[in-house]
Amino acid sequence: MPALNNEIDIDKQRILTRIGYSDDYEPSARISSLVDDYIENYHDLIAPSYSYRIRNIESVDGNRVDIGNSIVLKSKKLARLLERCEMVAVFALTIGNYLEDLVTYLADNGLVLQATVLDAIGSGTVEKLAIQVEGKLRINAGMEGLITSWRFSPGYCDWEVSQQELVFRALDGDAPGIRLTDSMLMIPRKSVSGIIGIGLPGNDIENYNPCNTCLKKDCPGRRR
Repeated sequence: MPALNNEIDIDKQRILTRIGYSDDYEPSARISSLVDDYIENYHDLIAPSYSYRIRNIESVDGNRVDIGNSIVLKSKKLARLLERCEMVAVFALTIGNYLEDLVTYLADNGLVLQATVLDAIGSGTVEKLAIQVEGKLRINAGMEGLITSWRFSPGYCDWEVSQQELVFRALDGDAPGIRLTDSMLMIPRKSVSGIIGIGLPGNDIENYNPCNTCLKKDCPGRRR
């Protein structure tokens, strides 16, 4: 399994924003010190790992993308992206259980602030790892003269979370320590899965942003 760097640069202000502080509000010395301490030591609580598979796109029709082995991804926006591509990288990544287990322990023992800060750091970390994986796949594609799209995950836009099962099936069972619940949520929670389109230059694959055609302006996952 490819290695990931667990020395992630975590932005303090983004953590403060995640726990409810606006950019122009100065937290107390106690909270500021707590965030600093957790940012300094969080890497001891994560065990990053990921896996991916490259699959050929068999066909794109309307809102359906066939990537073989009876795996059909259903999303109009996803199909619009992948009709420009020849292949798709299917991936899953996680920071592991340790941080999440500590968050639960802290919350169960009444240390809600500490649990909230650490949970926010976990969310920031897994997002940075997703960017790291995206970068690795972009470099690999570039070595073959290909380009990549933005990543797309179940739950984005009109791609239903229920299709998470198909993403994991496309990985041939090689999800890095991640399991799915009956409701298709990932355990550990600090995990990301999805796809990245791969194709030839000149098709504007790298610039396609489904958010530009979406009317939901207040979506927390909106990309600009």
